Amino acid sequence: MKEKWCYVDSGYASPAYNMALDEALLKWHSKGEIPPVIRFYGWEPAAVSVGYFQKIDGKIDLESVKAHGFEIVRRPTGGRAVLHDNELTYSVIVSENHTSMPPTVTEAYRVISEGLLKGFRNLGVEAEFSIPEGKIKQTGSAVCFDEPSWYELIVEGRKVAGSAQTRQKGVILQHGSIPIAMDDVTLFDMFIYPNERVKERARKAFGGKAVAINEVADCDVPMEEVKSAFKAGFEQGLDVELIPYTLTDEQREEVEELVRTRYQTDEWTYSR
Repeated sequence: MKEKWCYVDSGYASPAYNMALDEALLKWHSKGEIPPVIRFYGWEPAAVSVGYFQKIDGKIDLESVKAHGFEIVRRPTGGRAVLHDNELTYSVIVSENHTSMPPTVTEAYRVISEGLLKGFRNLGVEAEFSIPEGKIKQTGSAVCFDEPSWYELIVEGRKVAGSAQTRQKGVILQHGSIPIAMDDVTLFDMFIYPNERVKERARKAFGGKAVAINEVADCDVPMEEVKSAFKAGFEQGLDVELIPYTLTDEQREEVEELVRTRYQTDEWTYSR
């Protein structure tokens, strides 16, 4: 019998709600109230999420974010900024001492990313793991998709998924972005550059570093097909069975409280 994990498809929600629910799922799993979790979600409105330690001032163009009708939210995980628009976002919540989880962050990425690898291949996309760290030229960019890290997924050398991880209360939270389509002009509007020439040069260089599903698949792939492929991918990659899970009213209230007291507040968002 395969181990049963929770499957949460929370649909489209606000940026603050999305981050609050990830944190709440981590807390509930740490207390033994729910099994490990695979979660899929979208963003309404689209948003720029910044890493827990990332500076906003001088990096993110807040006026442009607002002009596009987007929001900004700070993640509980590290890493660089991501524009969440036409994508499938995933979360994995599992105990650090789970029998399938290696003790190191890098190797845990590898195990969890097996689910992503299988998901891409279920779509007919021949993704592979990125080359080991140390062989990647570091650019210092504030843009997440500008360069791959250990065991992130690439197609022909271009990054197709970006992930970030944190460990709290004995639990791993890894979440990430799987772009279905990518608008690099809008993406680069979100960031501050010394001038337009530098910005355009960075945008053009970015085209060779990142790619979305619809660019590498044979045709445009509907969201539900993407979800099905990655749901099966995580079941295959982690050798588990995913069982749909619905939050209780009390759990929903707890998430909303986190939204109000943390993820919607300027104190949290602009703390760096």
